[in-house]
Amino acid sequence: MNALQQVRVTEAAALPDRHAGRNITLLLISTLTIMSGATISPSLPAIESHFAGSPNVEILTRLVLTLPALSIVICAPFAGGLADRFGRRPLLIVAALLYGLGGMSGLLAESLPALLVGRALLGVAVAGVMTTATALVGDYFSGPARDRFMGYQSAFVGFGGLIFLTGGGMLAELHWRAPFAVYGLSLVLIPAIVAFIDEPVRNRLPSATVATQASAGTTWLAVAAVYIAAVLNSVTFYLLPVQLPFHLNAMGIGSPTLAGLAIGLSSLIGAVAALAYARLRARFGVIGVFSLAFGLMATGYILLGLANALAMVLLAAAVVGLGLGMMMPNIAAAVMAAAAPEVRGRVAGGMTASIFAGHFISPFASQPMIAAFGFANTYLYAGLAVGSVAALGGVVAVLRASAGRTNKADLRG
Repeated sequence: MNALQQVRVTEAAALPDRHAGRNITLLLISTLTIMSGATISPSLPAIESHFAGSPNVEILTRLVLTLPALSIVICAPFAGGLADRFGRRPLLIVAALLYGLGGMSGLLAESLPALLVGRALLGVAVAGVMTTATALVGDYFSGPARDRFMGYQSAFVGFGGLIFLTGGGMLAELHWRAPFAVYGLSLVLIPAIVAFIDEPVRNRLPSATVATQASAGTTWLAVAAVYIAAVLNSVTFYLLPVQLPFHLNAMGIGSPTLAGLAIGLSSLIGAVAALAYARLRARFGVIGVFSLAFGLMATGYILLGLANALAMVLLAAAVVGLGLGMMMPNIAAAVMAAAAPEVRGRVAGGMTASIFAGHFISPFASQPMIAAFGFANTYLYAGLAVGSVAALGGVVAVLRASAGRTNKADLRG
């Protein structure tokens, strides 16, 4: 493939101050993903109480948090295709506008179905926001610089989670509708997107040529493996924001503020861990980081299953957050490294769909377990299951490292 045939995408190797506005805008946009569900998590028990006469109120209340994930799963691959074909910037602007309108609809909704419609529209918006933001990072950065920015991006999501979860808990103390107002912050970001986000420069090639180059330049087996890891991670992690407020209620700790604090602490610890992602990947490799992250999440859930006081719940949430902080940048960086520039939007869309497929599946997987075993045992069994995956990943990482050392020894010989 020669230089004239290759799709060229501008990289972010220019001076940092020149792109400061763009980078900060990208980081702020990334916080919208955690806002999509986490902000209203502390309100879930109050929403269930408000709509207590509605049929199937228990599962529908959980869907208020997770229904956006279904919209994302359906729409993210299409969003990726649109981003590759028509550009990242226009899709991002439209998605940010829809995000604000769909999110704030909860301020007015008078029934659970109406509330769920607004949440579905929010999911369509998140599909566009997250897919384009991930593709833009892949476009603007490469190599270690991309790993570093992915770590910063996950850190911003974590810090945003602390702010929005804790703030959501405080607002939920006033009224269960109050946290929905926070979604209007996306409208404030639209002027920054217009001012600072430039469309990456790419040559327009015939579709057949693009398809050929994409197939040659994309490691599809690696992409599929990352998608599977993303689904598993999300199914496991969403046990925290979906079920923890109810678990705390069962423990006699019913304050929405404390629920928001526990989940927000997980995000804070994850943010700190994400800042070290580039160094962790350089040392352990992609598979090694996956194994370490799953192992920490497993430990956190086992601790949560054994918890009998708020202090132990907070410790468990912190350990889960530590694993999540390593996991999320590893998923994004790994899938972008495996994708050719021509299909970064579509691959990012698939990654987004995989992450939120796990979000949507999570309550359907956990609710029957909770009904059968209770909250504590559900967390305990989830930890054991994820721990087995971590152990398998650790074995693979060790075998790959051993093979790499053998190959280097053969070359020296």
